[in-house]
Amino acid sequence: MPSCTVNGYSMEFVEAGQGEPVVLIHGSLNDYRYWAPQMEPLGAAYRVVAPSLRHYWPERWDGSGEGFRIDQHVEDMAAFLAALGQGPVRLIGHSRGGHIAFRLAERHPGLIGRLVLAEPGGELDESLGGAPVAGPGRQAQAFAEAAALVKSGDVEGGLRRFAEHTGGPGAWEKRSETRKTIGRDNAHTLAGQIDERRRPFSRAAAESIRVPTLLVHGANTQPSFIAIIDALERTMPGFAGRVSIPDAAHGMSSDNPAAFNAAVLAFLEAR
Repeated sequence: MPSCTVNGYSMEFVEAGQGEPVVLIHGSLNDYRYWAPQMEPLGAAYRVVAPSLRHYWPERWDGSGEGFRIDQHVEDMAAFLAALGQGPVRLIGHSRGGHIAFRLAERHPGLIGRLVLAEPGGELDESLGGAPVAGPGRQAQAFAEAAALVKSGDVEGGLRRFAEHTGGPGAWEKRSETRKTIGRDNAHTLAGQIDERRRPFSRAAAESIRVPTLLVHGANTQPSFIAIIDALERTMPGFAGRVSIPDAAHGMSSDNPAAFNAAVLAFLEAR
């Protein structure tokens, strides 16, 4: 398995194809295996690279210690992109990985040529129409509840709680066994998300992103993800299109990979 040492950490990754690089950033409770439905189709035209973020599988992290904050993952990915040595990349991020991709475009725009944000996870601050929050928001509360269940030994209960936060009632039961296995392998990363220090999306941050950006969401996703997509569409100077993936919820690249892959390839190849 290839790996790349960045910021003192060995990030393992998978790759397929040849040519200009396309880099995929997975979301919560996932790792590079999440992108299996994208590797071959995108690899027919590009060099597709999918790393596992710090502390995700194949590392067997117990949830203790430092290094799981959003800023750490952003800087790890910035170093990873630079280490590829192929110039600006086409970057695709899903959910928590979409948030990381957003922050990369905000802080390291020279590393990115085109950007795909697939339901980037987080919350909106008041400048983008979000409600003022006193104390932990709904997202942080869901993370804490799920992590507490995992810590108590109820791994399935914790994964179910998290899945329902992103996908609604019954979301865990609807997942394929492959996706459930990936979730179980990464269950203890939920402990890290309690104190990951993910800042809400702000108008100033969105207005700073000028790289051409495609926004993607599942047609059957949760309203909270649509609200983020709507706010970014209105605000990002680099907004270049929006696609709704039919017959798909939050995990659109897995729920309907053919439609997701087609939409992404059309955007990556457009002039």
